[in-house]
Amino acid sequence: MKEIIIKLTEILNNIHDIIQLYVSDKLNLELSDKDLHFWIMGIIGITAFILVLILSKLISKMPFGITILSFLYTFTFMVVLVFAIEIQQAITNRGHMEFQDAVIGLWGFIVFFLCFALISSIFLLTKKILKTLFKNDSKKNINI
Repeated sequence: MKEIIIKLTEILNNIHDIIQLYVSDKLNLELSDKDLHFWIMGIIGITAFILVLILSKLISKMPFGITILSFLYTFTFMVVLVFAIEIQQAITNRGHMEFQDAVIGLWGFIVFFLCFALISSIFLLTKKILKTLFKNDSKKNINI
């Protein structure tokens, strides 16, 4: 996993340098590194926000939309947490930083979520069946 992070860091550094050269040479803008970060992260952030907002509005209209959104938010949080823990292990030399550890950790969350979904489904199905039975039973009592 350390190799993957190093490779991703190299790629991001190269992209950073290309953008910095383009902005200074082609656009003739003398932006500092902080200015460049302000603009690039601002553009990335607002673009991501607009896409997430559109997607969230679509998902919220679906059955169990809030549950889906909650899962997506929690999964995103878990990805950040799992990789933060792995990076922390590498920095402090307490454990080995391995991509497989991160994947297994995320699988743990998915399995627990599937158990939650199964239990919730059983509960909702039972509730629906009982509601239907009591509704039909009350109709029979009225007709008598």
